[in-house]
Amino acid sequence: MSEAQHDQTLQSWQERQEYAEMMQPLLGKLYRNAGVEILIYGRSILNVSTITIIKAHRLIRRHEGEKLRLRESYPFLEALAKMKLAPARVDLGKLAFNYLNSEANQQLSIDDYLRRELADIVDKDDTMPAQDVVLYGFGRIGRLLARLLIERNGSNNKMRLRAIVVRGGRDGDLEKRASLLRRDSIHGQFNGSITVDHQNNAIKANGTSIQVIYSDGPDQVDYTQYGINDALVIDNTGIWKDEAGLGLHLKSKGVKKVLLTAPSKGEIKNIVYGVNDGDIQPSDTIVSAASCTTNAITPVLKAINDEYGIKNGHVETVHSYTNDQNLIDNYHKADRRGRSAPLNMVITSTGAAKAVAKALPEMAGKLTGNAIRVPTPNVSMAIMNLNLEQATDRDELNEYLRKIALYSPLQAQIDFTASTEIVSSDLVGSRHAGVVDSQATIVDGDRAVLYVWYDNEFGYSCQVVRVAEKMAGQGMLTLPL
Repeated sequence: MSEAQHDQTLQSWQERQEYAEMMQPLLGKLYRNAGVEILIYGRSILNVSTITIIKAHRLIRRHEGEKLRLRESYPFLEALAKMKLAPARVDLGKLAFNYLNSEANQQLSIDDYLRRELADIVDKDDTMPAQDVVLYGFGRIGRLLARLLIERNGSNNKMRLRAIVVRGGRDGDLEKRASLLRRDSIHGQFNGSITVDHQNNAIKANGTSIQVIYSDGPDQVDYTQYGINDALVIDNTGIWKDEAGLGLHLKSKGVKKVLLTAPSKGEIKNIVYGVNDGDIQPSDTIVSAASCTTNAITPVLKAINDEYGIKNGHVETVHSYTNDQNLIDNYHKADRRGRSAPLNMVITSTGAAKAVAKALPEMAGKLTGNAIRVPTPNVSMAIMNLNLEQATDRDELNEYLRKIALYSPLQAQIDFTASTEIVSSDLVGSRHAGVVDSQATIVDGDRAVLYVWYDNEFGYSCQVVRVAEKMAGQGMLTLPL
């Protein structure tokens, strides 16, 4: 490379950095003031680094075969920042690319084009009610939910984390809870500031005061004494799974609804957001967000069944070990789970395959399932061996799933990768319910084998937040599809 080429390459990189730096305050302003979250081809760029913004733009070429430069998308973001918008998720990448690659669209000014494409939210009043949220339990999922709720702080934030409830505190309890929120061995440092407020028995995170409440039971808290009313309680303890147990929360003053972060028992609705969240009614007081595996596989199964039909199949889950297993060999009431989790692959059962039918009734009786717990701390994989009603081939099936991931109502649930080098640790922090590994897809006529990665902690927590928003009457549009 000549010196002139070297200088040109460096100058191009510096230009991208400068535009990404100019974007960051506009992205924050749009979210804080209007509740608008900006995406680039389905990937959120809220509260991310300049490098992440640049990389998000680079992904467009993989999907479209054409570049979208930051200097090309910036005018669209600048125009959005000047508009009065209702809360929504707006895909800046798709808006800019569709405009720049259409002569018909370019007959309009950028402002007029955006107003046409975003007519559902332009000059519309924000009618969403604010919702008090309480996390009952503060384990792996509870702390990730806290991070997700806190990262959206702002005057327009409608999901307000008001409290966490844990069992009776000991000396140093607040510091321990704060430290676990601040540092995570898998998901890294908390993005912001965390301090302990001993006077109010609270944790302060990025300007949010989170009351820490000690209780030995769901029906033993008076939330109103903390100024919390009509709260949505997200129970992430896994202790209570039926209506009788979860209904105890509703006996506490200040509680209106309950969301379980595990598969439920009985007649409680199991919701996989993107698939059957339309089943949530304003009158529902107890809802389950199903399991991480059910959330990972159901959207893909729906997409496949809608296009090709599924006769039957088997789902094998290769799942990272969880906290209910032992670190070293010791007694466990379940078969095999007493053996050391970091040292063994452990065959165990999963109800995820059967649970799919609760969210997708047309799959009832069509799937079997099993699971292997493996010595990794996070990110799992579902291997789906499916017999289809209609024959296809590998390229056609992959292209169909790629389009579903980019342009369908399931775009927040299904991600798609064409990488030949991706491994489990690369998926830590994925906000999708599942990621189709297209390079591993096998198709032989009417038989297909699909490999779907999923961050069983963070990706699932994102699905839980989406269900919580829907229960609170805050389901947001994603524009354009």
